[in-house]
Amino acid sequence: MVEISAKLPDGNTIKVPEGATVLDVASAIGPRLAAAALAGTVNGSLVDLGTVISDGDEIAIITPKSPEALHIVRHSAAHVMAEAVKDLFPLAKFGIGPAIEDGFYYDFDIDRPFTPEDLESIETRMREIVSEEKTFARGVLDKLEAWDAFEGQPYKRELIEELPEGEVISTYTQGAFTDLCRGPHVPSTGLLGAFKLMKLAGAYWRGDSTRPMLQRIYGTAWLTQKDLDAHLMRLEESEKRDHRKLGKELDLFSFHEEAGAGLPLYHPKGARVLRLLQEWLRAELYRRDYVEVITPHMYKADVWKISGHYENYRDNMYFFEIDEGDGKVNEYGIKPMNCPGHLMIYGNEGRSYRDLPMRMFEFGTVYRHEMSGVVHGLMRARGFTQDDAHIFCTAEQVHDEVVAMLDLVDYVMRQVFGFEYTAEVSTRPEKSIGDEKFWDVATKSLMGACEARGLAYDVNEGDGAFYGPKIDIKLRDAIGRTWQCSTIQVDFNLPERFGLTYRTTENSDAQPYMLHRTILGSMERFFGILIEHYAGALPTWLAPVQAVLIPISDRHLEYAEQTRRELESAGVRAEVYSDNEPMRVKIAKAQQQKVPYMLVLGDKEVESAEVGVRERTQGDIGAMSIEAFARQVLSERP
Repeated sequence: MVEISAKLPDGNTIKVPEGATVLDVASAIGPRLAAAALAGTVNGSLVDLGTVISDGDEIAIITPKSPEALHIVRHSAAHVMAEAVKDLFPLAKFGIGPAIEDGFYYDFDIDRPFTPEDLESIETRMREIVSEEKTFARGVLDKLEAWDAFEGQPYKRELIEELPEGEVISTYTQGAFTDLCRGPHVPSTGLLGAFKLMKLAGAYWRGDSTRPMLQRIYGTAWLTQKDLDAHLMRLEESEKRDHRKLGKELDLFSFHEEAGAGLPLYHPKGARVLRLLQEWLRAELYRRDYVEVITPHMYKADVWKISGHYENYRDNMYFFEIDEGDGKVNEYGIKPMNCPGHLMIYGNEGRSYRDLPMRMFEFGTVYRHEMSGVVHGLMRARGFTQDDAHIFCTAEQVHDEVVAMLDLVDYVMRQVFGFEYTAEVSTRPEKSIGDEKFWDVATKSLMGACEARGLAYDVNEGDGAFYGPKIDIKLRDAIGRTWQCSTIQVDFNLPERFGLTYRTTENSDAQPYMLHRTILGSMERFFGILIEHYAGALPTWLAPVQAVLIPISDRHLEYAEQTRRELESAGVRAEVYSDNEPMRVKIAKAQQQKVPYMLVLGDKEVESAEVGVRERTQGDIGAMSIEAFARQVLSERP
């Protein structure tokens, strides 16, 4: 018997017979591993357990504990759902069905809309398919065989037609259902774990609004029922925290069809919160030696041609023509980014190494043409304000500047708002510009800055911007969701395009490095994240109303108004609940509005010149003077 060697992740090798599969390798390692195996990797590529290995291949076994396991289970669940639809709707035409974050979907074309009752029937049939423990079997076809195999399936045939001649096409079959698929899948439907169909949506074929509208069924799949139950609880909690719902209840902002998708209107309370965020961060940036600039909302198209946006980002921008009144008509573009204005300010006069680093920031409102289907409240809007900054510096200064940015990120995200966060360093993509030495210096500077801060990071190979590497900071909120807000990017492209230089110590011209950075990112999006993170109960320093005064009866109104004026003079945002309502109703209203403090005013408080203080989570915390209460509120500022 001829034997071959397989390399294992721990560096050891194992001997198996020639023609052995990934499952055979798992069995040779041990029966428990073979029983737990879902799939494997061969030389880093995901494969199913039936894949035959070659001598010297590096083999790893995927089990339910592996990070790849959920993706494979969800992909398999999509196929089981498609089989269930085929059984219940024999004339259905099939689109695609990938695994996605937290679940899977599949697109279908049938002669009537799916109903909620259909979803129940499909899910019931899926459970039956799982109980039948059908094997997922891989097949290989040439292009002609694949074309014949998918007769009556126009969407599959379109995908087949686009494949290069001679390419081997793989399929997976379970029971009587066969699908185009690269795989891998779990060995049988019986290993699917826990799943649930979640919702219906419309989806244009291949995302093209000129193509047929298909019906998309979304589902979620997990390894255990416990994991599924936890996910459903997170979704329920997420729905309660939805910033769009809370924004309406708390009178923070609204959206109007007349204004257009993704363009929020901020009510007084919402505007107050955004301004408080800006004022606080502005003071912090001044303390860290930034300078503030203000740039226009639009520029002539020439600027966007220099920057490269006209060629590469035009579809995401708003362009229009202006008759200048002297026979000239110029094309203008609304800014989707603040970079060009900062570059022009830097280039407005000669710069020396003594001027660097130059840290320029702006709360700049930008506009991007997002498709209405992806606009989502404040989280993805067409108009938003960025806490944008650009640092112009020498190569030697990049490391220290990035360390300082990471220090600011930690102060803002962890110390002030209580977020846990992780970091990713994204390296040079296949399509990029700039000399290799610049990329090497910049990437090492980013990694070294993370290490200097003691910040662990993952490397996201090849996912940098075309003009330079970057660090992305990902927050984890109160219910475990992740959000990408802060980003730090190194740019070789724009300083060159705009002809920026500085005089070196040798009195020669050199091109500065340009660091793009945001901390909060989109102010609107961060506002939405805060609303959901705190379930609407913003920290006292950021609450639009920090205290409400609740007079027990009308005779206490005068004292309430006097107290409000004193608190406002001391820097506390307060309002009086003067409606003729019972005190318990006013307290309930303040609780519903997530006001941090309720100040109850009756005869005793008037006589002693005090306020009876209720905190929104602790309840009654006793009486105190107006001055002491003001000090209490102001002490909660970061």
